[in-house]
Amino acid sequence: MITIGYGVCVLVSILATLAMALRNYDHIDSYDWSVFLLLPFLIMAYWLGAQVSSSEASALLSGFISMISSLLLAIILFSMLHLLGYRPRAWLKAVVYGLVALQLFFVRDGLSGGSGSGLAALLGTGEASSPAAWISRFLRYYAPLLAAVLFVVSVAALLTSRRRRASIRSLLGYLFLSAAWLASYTVEKLLQPGFSPLPYLYALSQGVVVLAYDRVRSHDIAGLISTSQKSHIARGYVAVGRSGRFLSANEKSFDFFPELRSQKADSRFAADSEVGKRLGRIIENYTANGVVHGSFQSGDRSFAYRISEFSVRKSGAARGYLVDFRDATEEMKNLALLTDYNTRLNQEVAEKTGNIEAIQEKLVLSMADMVENRDGNTGGHVRRTSDIVAILVRRIREENLFPLEEELAREIVRTAPMHDLGKVSIDSGILNKPARLTPEEYAVMKTHSVLSGQMVKILLEGVEEESLVRTAYRLARHHHERWDGKGYPDGLVGETIPLEARIMAVADVYDALVSKRVYKEPMSFEQAARIMCEGMGTQFDPNMRVVFLRCRKDLEQYYAAIR
Repeated sequence: MITIGYGVCVLVSILATLAMALRNYDHIDSYDWSVFLLLPFLIMAYWLGAQVSSSEASALLSGFISMISSLLLAIILFSMLHLLGYRPRAWLKAVVYGLVALQLFFVRDGLSGGSGSGLAALLGTGEASSPAAWISRFLRYYAPLLAAVLFVVSVAALLTSRRRRASIRSLLGYLFLSAAWLASYTVEKLLQPGFSPLPYLYALSQGVVVLAYDRVRSHDIAGLISTSQKSHIARGYVAVGRSGRFLSANEKSFDFFPELRSQKADSRFAADSEVGKRLGRIIENYTANGVVHGSFQSGDRSFAYRISEFSVRKSGAARGYLVDFRDATEEMKNLALLTDYNTRLNQEVAEKTGNIEAIQEKLVLSMADMVENRDGNTGGHVRRTSDIVAILVRRIREENLFPLEEELAREIVRTAPMHDLGKVSIDSGILNKPARLTPEEYAVMKTHSVLSGQMVKILLEGVEEESLVRTAYRLARHHHERWDGKGYPDGLVGETIPLEARIMAVADVYDALVSKRVYKEPMSFEQAARIMCEGMGTQFDPNMRVVFLRCRKDLEQYYAAIR
């Protein structure tokens, strides 16, 4: 009867593994696959153990079961840590898995009572107080120890689950598995019923995971994003070695540059190769001048590119360059039309009236609307920050909180809507990502301040009010600088940061705190005010503290009215 029961468990486990393979998932976590591949062998060992009569065969299978159980629990433990966002050190994994492998050497010593073929023989002694004996005792209870650690970590994770992105159902699953394993193991050792309930637990858990794996995957944001990018990727990637040899490219690159299809890996580009010349100039400009992104024309199409170095190992030496391209034809056309329109508009208005302020403000608001329409994370941010800047500037002027000339005050209010224009050029996948950006994505996002300054110069080209152009440029480029010098893009410190940028920084951060985003709820006014005051003298100009406090009531009334 026991053999039949174990046989059914083997069949269920094999069918569950086949079901996972046949579902054709684009992405299955390596930990999950390892567990699914191990379980049929583990349950089969129980099935075989119920049929053998030889003590040696029984001991061998028991040792195999102990080793695979330990390996299984170790994998499940690391899987949960991965789910919680922890990345264990390589040495820790080596120790945990090494102890699993060490169980091979005490199979006969620890389970059949011998002393001549296992760990004792390896270490040269079989005495009860020898190192081999102590290690054997530890390894005999290694699997229960891992199950206990898994249980403790599961409980700790549940108590802090609000601070993590892990599904609470997944955490409960880990908790149930570890608790059930410990309970089954305890019953088996204390009562010795003549059979083990663990194969039934394994088969049941595996079946449940198969049925619920779609739900599990819905919490795997990395896998979902990866799947989306594979089916809708709009960028071409080309890898080039440090010696200039072509290494590889993705399918989109072949659409952009058909001649790449005939380019052989590890070969140099032909002397008359257009894409080879283009890549050579990009790499040379990067190595000689540090230029990491730009644009170029190829036929009737325009491309934007970004270059970076890559390595095949973490913290390894760079092995070449990775250049990614995107089709920016429509974007460049729109920018050219906008620039041309702005130039002609300035000429016509200057010839007729010489007063272009009102029309320029409409153009700026239109550009701000364009940014708002592309950035799904910050709806209304440009208009709100512009209103906040007006409140701050008005209070500074009315109460003479610190020197601010009337002309500069007027220019700050007029140019505030321009501070994020550079986001028009940021990739939508980064701009609208509903989660924390990776370091590489954040580096791209930070370029928007430089791009904003460049676009301000383009939009205001030909404007006779030079001080207005200067104020707009400095406000757009430097509104992410910090008083302590830890900001970007230029790392300016203290009063070297233009005053207009210091005022804009307060408005920008306060709006981010009290506004709803796709990845967070709005912060309370009290909490936001505390954070703002704590940042005075580090992130913000300390002189802005009194300004903020004097304006706090007005700011809270403003947000209460628009919510």
